[in-house]
Amino acid sequence: MTLTRRNFIKTTGAGLIAAGAPVLASGSFSHPVPEAKYPFRLAIAGYTFAKFNLDQTLEMMKRVNIGLLGVKDFHLPLDSSQEVINQTLEKMKSFGVEPYGVGPIYMKSEEAIDQAFAYAGRVGTNTLVGVPDVHLLPYVEKKVREYNIRLAIHNHGPDLPIYPGAIDVWKEIRDLDPRMGFCLDIAHSVRLGQDPFRDFLNYKERIFDFHIWDVDKAEKSGWCVESGRGLIDFPRFFRMLKEHNYTGTCSLEYAKDMDDPLAGIAESIGYFRGVLAGLA
Repeated sequence: MTLTRRNFIKTTGAGLIAAGAPVLASGSFSHPVPEAKYPFRLAIAGYTFAKFNLDQTLEMMKRVNIGLLGVKDFHLPLDSSQEVINQTLEKMKSFGVEPYGVGPIYMKSEEAIDQAFAYAGRVGTNTLVGVPDVHLLPYVEKKVREYNIRLAIHNHGPDLPIYPGAIDVWKEIRDLDPRMGFCLDIAHSVRLGQDPFRDFLNYKERIFDFHIWDVDKAEKSGWCVESGRGLIDFPRFFRMLKEHNYTGTCSLEYAKDMDDPLAGIAESIGYFRGVLAGLA
């Protein structure tokens, strides 16, 4: 189907309904909403829910019908016992949610790396989104091999000196185990003045996860807006992922209105689904 303006409005409207936008639906869906046929999966990054407990988080995810969560330590502490982890996973399952990964976790010592990988292993995920200090990467590589867990390094644009852009990640990992790759935050790349589309083409074999959100300015002062209202060309982005058979996750990280994010989350997820339906 050609992505005409009429089709886009039609499919985006359907996507908003499918997302369970609170202005359209007061409850949750009893059956999963079929997604378009594409090889990657939509998810939500745990940071989106930094001001909410796990029950509130899972209820919002149920409202927008997303079943994959990047688990943050404020919902499941790094030192959690296996019993606590199992209880948390059961609660998530009762809402139709499962972890696709954990993190981002910042690692500034070998002890922190040990803890992070042991934690990911207990949770049972194969993806650890992390920000290890550069001089610790050889030790991280040992843990990647020991646990067979992928490390996805998160870039932070102009906000942090460590791993600001994709090239800064790549120059440190290119000769390391191929299970060491990227959680590429496309909006941070834009805020840094870089091109996330080129980054994808350059490093696609080592990108395990995307954090996706829209941004209002291509500079450090730029910040989060509802997806589809900012600078990022999401139709082009999703088309590229589909054409290159990207099979990882695309995880919404919504940082606007963090005290009351549900409407913005629903609008963003609905927009993504509308775009994807238009590409089907």
